[in-house]
Amino acid sequence: MRDLIIIALVLAGSFAALRKPWIGILVWTWLSLMNPHRFAWGIAYDAPLAAISAACTLVGLFITRDRSSPFKGSPTIWLALFSVWLTISWLMGLDPNGEYYQWNKIFKINLMIFVALALLHSKAQIMTFAWVVIASIALLGLKGGVFTLASGGNFRVWGPPGSFIEDNNEFALSVIMTIPLLQFLRMQVSNRWLKWGLVATMLCCAASALGSHSRGGFLAISAMVLYFWWRGKNKLPMAIVFVLVGVLLLLFMPEHWTERMRSIDDYQEDDSAMGRIHAWVVAWNYALRHPFGAGFNLARPELFALYAPESGSTHAAHSIYFQVMGNHGFIGLLLYLGIWITTWRSASALIRLGKLNMQTKWCQDLGTMAQVSLLAYAVGGAFLSLAYFDLPYDLMVVVVCARVWLKKELWKTEPETAPRWLKLLGGGPAPKPLTP
Repeated sequence: MRDLIIIALVLAGSFAALRKPWIGILVWTWLSLMNPHRFAWGIAYDAPLAAISAACTLVGLFITRDRSSPFKGSPTIWLALFSVWLTISWLMGLDPNGEYYQWNKIFKINLMIFVALALLHSKAQIMTFAWVVIASIALLGLKGGVFTLASGGNFRVWGPPGSFIEDNNEFALSVIMTIPLLQFLRMQVSNRWLKWGLVATMLCCAASALGSHSRGGFLAISAMVLYFWWRGKNKLPMAIVFVLVGVLLLLFMPEHWTERMRSIDDYQEDDSAMGRIHAWVVAWNYALRHPFGAGFNLARPELFALYAPESGSTHAAHSIYFQVMGNHGFIGLLLYLGIWITTWRSASALIRLGKLNMQTKWCQDLGTMAQVSLLAYAVGGAFLSLAYFDLPYDLMVVVVCARVWLKKELWKTEPETAPRWLKLLGGGPAPKPLTP
């Protein structure tokens, strides 16, 4: 039954994408982020659902006139350059044939990111896309949070099998990034029950992140909370809430979880932590001698034998920065950082310009929460290999499209009415200011 529901939803959305291709983007994003088919046990598990939705979306893209250039701001230029460099690095790498699958996977993700940039224009489209992106991870966080609370935190929470976030560490960072984005949605909705539902989901996502037993995730959520508090207006009430919730969650976790978090200070005695540091040294040394990088896999015994500071086991970098550096050299790292620096600046523009009137207030809220989410990615990503995962790139799409919407003053020409479901989700038009 679960397989039939998933297949029916994908086929319905894919056929709709032939006329309205932006709907296909929603289907693709849901499949790519949440991987709902991986929770089925029948035909849907291995069915080419993502390929079907992508094909229908691309056909719709060529048919529709409601499209524009995907190069809508600095982040998109940096992403295009990074995508080109990834291909060059892969071809110049150590094993182009063996790493074709990884290149193809990343190429498809980046292609659909540009398709989304070409198709999302109105506030309704941007907000609906934001809901799909956020809900895809939030539902996993909700499920993991309930499991953590039910099991007393004694078992680790894992992500969908076969996905970018299958590992507990990567899963933790994804749900942590989603918490401030859930707050953005909460700020847009007016229904009281929906607001409280989003609050409960945020708490479950926090519990899920702790339940993953990820030390990098713990550092990410700590940095996120501090920045969240610093950017907030009511600092004393926020501090009281954060402390109370944090203490309750930490007291709930078992002793072996506490011991694992304490090991952050004793990283010299932790084989996993030292393995990561050795991998960082290997990435640095290799990038100094090979400007194109190694391709998509630096974790090779022969490379560690040459470039590691001391003999030991081969270890993945577990850092978005050293992952990109080792795989694609310093040029690749520069291009990668350029994406997120310019996305941060675009979010700053949303904060600055979005407060001009009621119609654009949602852009200010988006810019603020996007920066909180990006900070969590920047901190947690320092200890996790999650450089190619969709979520931060989808966030970039929302920020860039919202800035274009703001710059073109599209609220002046969009319809003043919206479907009831869209108003419920906060995607309807804001009330017009009263004329004197």
